[in-house]
Amino acid sequence: MTLYLKYRPQNLDELDEVAVSESLKSIVSAKSIPHALLFAGPKGTGKTSAARILAKILNCENLKEHSPCGKCKQCVSIEKGNNLDVIEMDAASHRGIDDVRVLREAVKLSPTNATKKIYIIDEAHMLTTEASNALLKTLEEPPEHVVFILATTNPEKLIDTIRSRTTFIPFKKASNDEIVRSLKRVAKGEKIKIDDSGLVVIANAADGSFRDGIKILEQLVSEEKELSKEFLEEYLFKKKAFDLDEFIHLLIEKDTKKLVEVIGQFGSKGVAVETFLEGLIGKLRVSLLSKVGVGVDEIVGLSKKELIKLIELLDVALKDIGTSPIEELPLEIAVIKWCGEDMMSEVGSEGGTGKEDLKKNSEKEVLESHSIDSKKVLDQVVLPDAGSQTVAVLVEDSLENMIEEVNSDIWKNILSLVKPINASVEALLRSAKPISYDGKVLTLGVYYKFHKERLEDTKHRKIVEDTVAKVLKSPTKVVCTLVDPPPKVIIAETKIEAVLTEGADKDIIKAAEEIFGN
Repeated sequence: MTLYLKYRPQNLDELDEVAVSESLKSIVSAKSIPHALLFAGPKGTGKTSAARILAKILNCENLKEHSPCGKCKQCVSIEKGNNLDVIEMDAASHRGIDDVRVLREAVKLSPTNATKKIYIIDEAHMLTTEASNALLKTLEEPPEHVVFILATTNPEKLIDTIRSRTTFIPFKKASNDEIVRSLKRVAKGEKIKIDDSGLVVIANAADGSFRDGIKILEQLVSEEKELSKEFLEEYLFKKKAFDLDEFIHLLIEKDTKKLVEVIGQFGSKGVAVETFLEGLIGKLRVSLLSKVGVGVDEIVGLSKKELIKLIELLDVALKDIGTSPIEELPLEIAVIKWCGEDMMSEVGSEGGTGKEDLKKNSEKEVLESHSIDSKKVLDQVVLPDAGSQTVAVLVEDSLENMIEEVNSDIWKNILSLVKPINASVEALLRSAKPISYDGKVLTLGVYYKFHKERLEDTKHRKIVEDTVAKVLKSPTKVVCTLVDPPPKVIIAETKIEAVLTEGADKDIIKAAEEIFGN
């Protein structure tokens, strides 16, 4: 058994988040348990563990104050996850209205053996709007024997009416002290020899997540790594693998060449670009907050306006990593844009070609840092009707040459870019067509309800929106609406609209198999 599950808190006193523990103790002591609670906070902070503890408290046969005995039939079955009256539902995979309808019928039935029937709905924000509205009625007038516990990392995505009918319990990012306390419990139980300084390094790497902290410790032990502070700092890439202060200095100096060279070395050093960006943005954020009187500024040389601009560029790069053909490319483009603003004005004032020179220089630096030929890069990130344009065209203002409509050629290009990222999403998109585009929102007409629901899935929608934004050169929200499918004969003959054909049906079947399993 993984250490995180083995040392999962079993009562409120063992909950690592003190504030949450105290809130739940107050609720239990009042002996008036709300019929619906909302546990909201970052991943790995103990939301599901707290929900299971509360389920044990409500059903324990030998409860003492707010502490379940952990030995009775109810406590043991809940801990093992096989209690018939404690139902855990993953809203990410059971998010449709039909799933909620089944739930609404089931809640009417009395508990099999327990006092209360508990429904723990994980990732509740993933429920569709229709499913959320269907659940709302049950939350308003639940049977006496039912308690709902909704857990989510994104409470703002829940509809307001559901949030207003639940008792809100906030889970915050764990402090380093809380994570160290959690790690000490595991280290003691497993007889792992590690001092407090080493635990602090692991806590820093866990980034506020109890689960991630224990997983890191477990990996280090299983790989028989040295647990000294110095080694952990090197191994977890928090200090010696990259130097944030030196990188920020280069950003202040706007040394494009050196910055791109440093990024190009990430692969050989084993540095994850995402981890680096998170650390960099975090450090810049501290400096930005100090500009408005919160904290002390450790960065000299960047104004508040410059910090905002730089953080915005890096934030875009962080979001683009998942869909980029080259992991380092979004960060390289961000630093080239950052360093290029003054270069563009200087070159233009001297009578040069301005943006054209900048595009050539930027392209050369990006391509040289990866030691690959330009044709390979262009094949991976080609833009519609790009002609001789290259990667560096992204330096241009996104409002220039704004595309006013999504025609058949542009739609085909979007499909071709989505396919290598996720073939299933591309197959689903072929059962849709662009209806309208106003410069900010692209409306897709989707022929089948199932395809619409899959495309509205957060992960799938992000892939589509990121690709559309690259092609249309503007941040774009994608909205799906159901439309009547064209007649079969039109599907076979048309060359303009992106619709299903006989051959495409096989791809849709394959996509469904990948989503639901064989």
